[in-house]
Amino acid sequence: MSGFCRAPCKTTLQESSTLLLGRTRWQAISSPGLSAFLLYLIKFGAVYYALVAPQPPPYAAPEHVRIFREVTDPSVLRRRASIKGKTVREAQKTFRVTDPNQPLEAGTYLRVHVHPKRFPRCYEIDWKSRVVAVTDDYVVLDKPAATSVGGATDNIEESCAVFTSRALGLETPLMTTHQIDNCSEGCVVLSKTKEFCSVFHGLIREKQVKKVYLALTTAPVSTGIITHYMRPVNRAPRLVSEDHIGKWYLCQMEVLDCKKVTWPNSLIRKAYSVNDSGWPQQEAAYECRINLLTGKTHQIRAQLAAVGTPIIGDSAYMTAAMAAMANPSINPFGREKLSYNSEEEKEAAIESWIAAHGKEPKSVIGLQASEISWEYEGERHSYKAGVPWWQQDSVESDLV
Repeated sequence: MSGFCRAPCKTTLQESSTLLLGRTRWQAISSPGLSAFLLYLIKFGAVYYALVAPQPPPYAAPEHVRIFREVTDPSVLRRRASIKGKTVREAQKTFRVTDPNQPLEAGTYLRVHVHPKRFPRCYEIDWKSRVVAVTDDYVVLDKPAATSVGGATDNIEESCAVFTSRALGLETPLMTTHQIDNCSEGCVVLSKTKEFCSVFHGLIREKQVKKVYLALTTAPVSTGIITHYMRPVNRAPRLVSEDHIGKWYLCQMEVLDCKKVTWPNSLIRKAYSVNDSGWPQQEAAYECRINLLTGKTHQIRAQLAAVGTPIIGDSAYMTAAMAAMANPSINPFGREKLSYNSEEEKEAAIESWIAAHGKEPKSVIGLQASEISWEYEGERHSYKAGVPWWQQDSVESDLV
């Protein structure tokens, strides 16, 4: 939801008669209830502003387009002191609103995420019990599944960084240095200082940080290096190909070991809300120990599904793996891909393959960032997560 400040002169977000645009109508923030709701959204980091509004989306209502043209008319922009010396593109850069007393000017653009992504499991965890190590520079956390490391675009409140900072009584909030998927669990490093953030980012760029994962798969995986190439599109699902394609990203992981284990029992699956995605329960599952050689988003999940051994609980990629087992040619980047007579035909096949994937898991999948290690200034740092959820005989004891 987006809109514009309609106040005749400079005011604050709490005081302004801001108009918010939904897809069908405008609504003024004037009632106490809506004002309280807005304060709640500001706390979550779900409100953004820009000095000048970006171009309306194709689905924008005529009223939205009309007001956009009105407030971005060059004659109007020339009279606004706040954007003097800035290009229109610079003035269109969005910033998160962190203070309800944020000064606003007539014509200011607001974007409000009225339904922020929530992470209710944050309130169920004994966060101190998940802390692996605390040093002067960083904290290592055994991240629970169904939580976000650093928050989402519309929710920076319900995150591992915020809740761990509170559990440890830190005055300065912890900062993220790297990410693992919300549905994964395991080791993450949270920085206490900007300086260590910079150091750790440099170590990651230089491939000096080693990450070992445990993955619970539906079938055995051969040991050795698995190589794919990932489509350079920044949205899920991540599509991979065994063949090198143009500017696609190299993805490599080394399967160090794969052993047969018992399929998680019904009590554990229910406790962790594991989504079987229609995959029938088996007597055995397979626990793979994986050395991640490259670190692309969803890499392990996409690669394991591509070789027909999806991760248990991974509703996004497990459904695609089942579709490919039923009809191998459905994957336009698989070994049994079809030949296409035109680019339009191939694009249609890609869209069909994307549609074969499911939704991103809301709870847990069989993937743990089991170990993380690095060396810095001659000192080795090595940490290991606790027992993964599927190895537990009962529901974990870190719930509040």
